Amino acid sequence: MSANGDDPALAARRLDQWLWFARFAKSRSLAARLCVSGAVTVNGIPVRKANHVIRVGDRIVLTPGEWRRGVRILDLGQRRGPTAEACGLYEEIEAARRVPAPAPEWIPLLAEE
Repeated sequence: MSANGDDPALAARRLDQWLWFARFAKSRSLAARLCVSGAVTVNGIPVRKANHVIRVGDRIVLTPGEWRRGVRILDLGQRRGPTAEACGLYEEIEAARRVPAPAPEWIPLLAEE
């Protein structure tokens, strides 16, 4: 389903919103904080803005704390739905793996609000 009308080529969504829809973050503000902290790359490019535009087919790598996950976007979604719906928004392209312990500056980002 397209986020911007009928043309799938024009379909786009904010990265922070998609991370929240796909349940990678518990709140939209936490998703935005992940983006600006440099914990997210889109198609190999580090993202520093929550309003970064993503499209179907983009590859996202998240490193929030000590886990790294790689996914490919299958759908942009229309809402934050149940877990089963959220899992349909992406496919795993890189198994979740542990990375070295987070630096002290990451600790506030990992804390729940």
